[in-house]
Amino acid sequence: MPDSADQAPDHAHSDAATASRATKARRLAGYAWSRDIRGAELLDLPASTLRKLARAADTNPPSTGETWQVVADLLDQKDAWAARNPDHAAAVRTHADEKLLWVKPPFKPWAAES
Repeated sequence: MPDSADQAPDHAHSDAATASRATKARRLAGYAWSRDIRGAELLDLPASTLRKLARAADTNPPSTGETWQVVADLLDQKDAWAARNPDHAAAVRTHADEKLLWVKPPFKPWAAES
């Protein structure tokens, strides 16, 4: 069994990395929430769209899906909080009209008339 001196340090899960990931996740969640993007919708977005979303939020795109999962969890928590506090100013989605820039509605093909 190797001793701890033989193992490389796990910088991705250090206290500093965890704190940085949490800060980034809160920033991304705030941006997404104000645009009415739900947690499940966020996780369904392609990687290219997630990178664009992060850049639009003035944030370097996360390098792992772990951060995006944290963002989705934060969105779900904020949705639950907003449902309990609908009259609070922080429960208002200030840019909900921008949702279509990120989450496209399902495509419905033209129905053939018979």
